[in-house]
Amino acid sequence: MGLPEVSSEQKDQQKDPQKEAEDSSFSLSEKKAIPEHKISGMRGQMTRKLLEAKAASQESSSSASSSASSEIICKLMSQKRWHQRTMWTVNHIEGTKLRMNRRRKPSYRPEDLEAFYRLLEDPIIQSFLEADTFLKVSDKYLLSMVVEYFGRVQLPGSLYNRIHFFLALYIASDMEEDSPTSKRSIFQFLLGKEHWTELYKEFLKLKMEFFHAMEYQAWVTQELCEEIQAQNPHHWVWSRERQCAP
Repeated sequence: MGLPEVSSEQKDQQKDPQKEAEDSSFSLSEKKAIPEHKISGMRGQMTRKLLEAKAASQESSSSASSSASSEIICKLMSQKRWHQRTMWTVNHIEGTKLRMNRRRKPSYRPEDLEAFYRLLEDPIIQSFLEADTFLKVSDKYLLSMVVEYFGRVQLPGSLYNRIHFFLALYIASDMEEDSPTSKRSIFQFLLGKEHWTELYKEFLKLKMEFFHAMEYQAWVTQELCEEIQAQNPHHWVWSRERQCAP
C-alpha cells in the first residue's frame, strides 16, 4: 500500500457532500492554515479541539489560532527523526547463516498507550466502537495503528484527545481498508449526523495536518501491531478481532 497522492485544487463546491467525502479520503491537498472565519460556525468544543494541539486539556476554554497549529506542525517536522529510526531483525537461520530484515523502530511510547486507553473511556469513542459491530473500521489492528501514530506525532501523551483519536483512525483506515462508507461513519459520530456534511472538509484539512506531522509515514506492520497489543494482552479492546466480512 503506497502513500496517498497529492490532489489538485479543491473541486467545485456544487458536488454532492457524501461523494466528495469519499473522493477526498486519499487526497493530499496543499497544507494551509485554516482561516478563523471558516470555522466560526462550528460548535464551541469542536472548534477549540480542532485548533489546539497544545491545549492544556480536552476541556480548555481558550481559543487557539491557526498559526499556533502550524507552529506545532513545523516544530514536529524539524525533528527529522525518521531517517535513522531503523533496526535489524533476524528473519531466517539456515546453518551458520543469518538472513536479516531491516525495519523501522517502533515510535510509540508508554504515554501513547496510556493516552489511547484513556480515550477509550470517552463516551463518543465508546459509542462509535459499539456501533461498528462488524469491526470494519475499528478492529484491533486499526486501533493498534492509532497508538503507533500517536508516537510518530510525538505530542505529550496527556494532550491527545478525541479529535486526535479519530484523525489517526481515519488515516489507518485509508491505509488498510477500502470502504468509504465505513470511514464516513467517523464523520457522523464525531461531527454529528446533522452537521457532518458542513464540517467534514475541516476534518480532512486537519487529517492532512496530522499526516504531515507524521512525515507521511503511515505504514505499520502486523508485527508492530501485535507488539502493541502484547503490552496489555488482556485489555478488552484487543478482543476486537474481525471474523468475517459480511
